[in-house]
Amino acid sequence: MNEGHPGTQAAAGPAAGPDDGRGRATVLVVEDEPSIADVLAITLRFHHFDVMTAGTVREALAMASRTRPDCALLDVMLPDGDGRALGQELRTRMPDLALVFLTARDAPAEVVGALGFGDDYITKPFNIDEVVARIGAVLRRVRPHDVLPQRPPLRYGDLELDETTYVVRREGGTVQLTPTEYALLRFLVRNGGRVVPKEQLLRHVWNIEHSAESTVVETYISYLRRKLDQVGPPLITTRRGVGYGLAGSTA
Repeated sequence: MNEGHPGTQAAAGPAAGPDDGRGRATVLVVEDEPSIADVLAITLRFHHFDVMTAGTVREALAMASRTRPDCALLDVMLPDGDGRALGQELRTRMPDLALVFLTARDAPAEVVGALGFGDDYITKPFNIDEVVARIGAVLRRVRPHDVLPQRPPLRYGDLELDETTYVVRREGGTVQLTPTEYALLRFLVRNGGRVVPKEQLLRHVWNIEHSAESTVVETYISYLRRKLDQVGPPLITTRRGVGYGLAGSTA
């Protein structure tokens, strides 16, 4: 499984989990490979989704009957049946359920067949950031009024982060960020008055404790700088031996 940029961890920071005012959106993950199911569940929970996991068609139907999910992320090849047939059954029971298929099959006929009644189709090996982003996008598209509340934007100087659509704007232009990049920038903005230590960024954005040797922070800071500096003056600052902040911030 490809987990995205170098150094991306399974529990990337919260970015895409919608909240409908009734509680966090619920995703039913149906995947028979435990390691993949665990990565998906950990990441989605850290992105503010509630998650149920099942490894078979039988388990998935039982879970869906007890707790109605907002979205189902379905592996196509399951031990006791076809994920597409499961998707059709779930959609029959819950017409407003968002369906995203996850599979190693990428033949055009397979994709067209799944998208005939599903909402999106992701192939393995997958990018974990992309899975989170596409689930959020499907929920916004399929259930915009039920799932997404209106939240005031976060602002810092000429930077604006839309907490409803997860769009970033600067100098009147739009900056396209991955969910993890967005989570990192949001944490810096929320701490805009000070320099944030690397250890704190690892803990709050990636849920990593005591990993001073990790280069994931430096890697993502470089991604952010590359994108943000294209539409405005340098914004992210480095305090050597301390951490990172935004222009004008203090320790």
